[in-house]
Amino acid sequence: MMLMSLVLLVHNNSFSTKQGDLLDSHEHIPVHGSKVSSPLADRMRPDSLDNYLGQTHLLGEGKPLRVALQSGNPHSMIFWGPPGVGKTTLARLIAHYAEAQFLSISAVLSGVKEIRQAIEQARQHFQVYQQTTVLFVDEVHRFNKSQQDAFLPYIEDGTFVFVGATTENPSFELNNALLSRARVYLLKILSQVELLELLDLVLQDKERGLGVQEIVISDVDKLHLTAAADGDARKLLNLLEIAADLAESVEGKNVINSDVITQVVSGTSHRFDKGGDLFYDQISAFHKSVRGSSPDGALYWMSRMIEAGCDPLYIARRLLAIASEDIGNADPRAMQIALNAWDAFERLGPKEGNRAIAQAAVYCALAAKSNAVYLAFNASMACAKESGSLEVPIHLRNAPTKLMKSLGYGEEYRYSHNEAEAFSAGQTYLPPELVDNHDFSPLFYSPQSRGLEIKLKEKLEYLQSLNNKSKM
Repeated sequence: MMLMSLVLLVHNNSFSTKQGDLLDSHEHIPVHGSKVSSPLADRMRPDSLDNYLGQTHLLGEGKPLRVALQSGNPHSMIFWGPPGVGKTTLARLIAHYAEAQFLSISAVLSGVKEIRQAIEQARQHFQVYQQTTVLFVDEVHRFNKSQQDAFLPYIEDGTFVFVGATTENPSFELNNALLSRARVYLLKILSQVELLELLDLVLQDKERGLGVQEIVISDVDKLHLTAAADGDARKLLNLLEIAADLAESVEGKNVINSDVITQVVSGTSHRFDKGGDLFYDQISAFHKSVRGSSPDGALYWMSRMIEAGCDPLYIARRLLAIASEDIGNADPRAMQIALNAWDAFERLGPKEGNRAIAQAAVYCALAAKSNAVYLAFNASMACAKESGSLEVPIHLRNAPTKLMKSLGYGEEYRYSHNEAEAFSAGQTYLPPELVDNHDFSPLFYSPQSRGLEIKLKEKLEYLQSLNNKSKM
């Protein structure tokens, strides 16, 4: 059986606030709309798990979630995923298989009053019909702590099965108390293959889809349309519905040509949420690509972010941090090149400036890598925090006054420029509590055998040998 779409949907964000209305209309709510005039995405809402498109990692044959839903004994859960992947539809299917009342509220439009009304409706529904309720809370992350806490006792006593939907990371946006009472399921974007399957199904379905219109669309334009949907089934159906309205009648067929598709998809963009999970996931992928010496990966993720509206200077700033953290003294030029790219962008603007940042990204990706300075700085910061207020050794102190000179400040200090190779062998520069007088090995910074740090390592080992000779 051809799968239908997981997602779709513009759903009713409110419910009746009159208890009488609920008691008079307690019949099971249909999973999908039936009116031809309703939006295509709503009409095509799947009515069974067999018709549900996507999320096979959760709903494939034998998967625990599928078994739980088909058994009619669902548990409270949180659906975490981007728009248009079927969170609302899946919640409705839960109510369908459990033969439960379905109530839906939106955290965008609701407050404590609406929460209390939903709880009361669920309680009365059970008392009158002995039937459970699935309470679907869309955008649940928009509720504050006290609003989220309001659900807890009723989840505990089984007044309703709680199903929350969120596009934000539940770890950061939902209370631990709520998370402990509901299992989190991650829903993924739909693949282009799944979107093409949905597109063909809609074009053939004469009852709820566009089959009666006999729409003609080329395979190339189908690919263009599904690519513009970017994993979002609702977006795909909305774009298709608009395109169908603009179709040209040719010999009894409604033809959607390339010009119509171009017009419909213009202005669409890929998924990107500044400050959200997608933002940090993509910048993380960019950073790891540069660190991993993949210029293609660096360019791809940079282009993805810029295409979706990310400020290129944010990427430039991240690149500068990478030049220090992951390249360091293996190639000190990387930091200057990153700075030059930043400066070029501000002087030239986005068109040429983006290329300068891309140039710097490729250079940094292919530069020799070392995190020796990064590790050394972290170690020195930890040491400074843990070692307390160790005194500066007397030979390193300045003596601008007679009193300070009389106390021996700077007395044993050796001026390196007056010694062979401008190096005062054996002189220490750390508090004695941190120095082993018999070992001059590095305490923090240990250069790696890559790039310029090969030379720095050789230099450090040579100076260490001079220090050790001075003790003989």
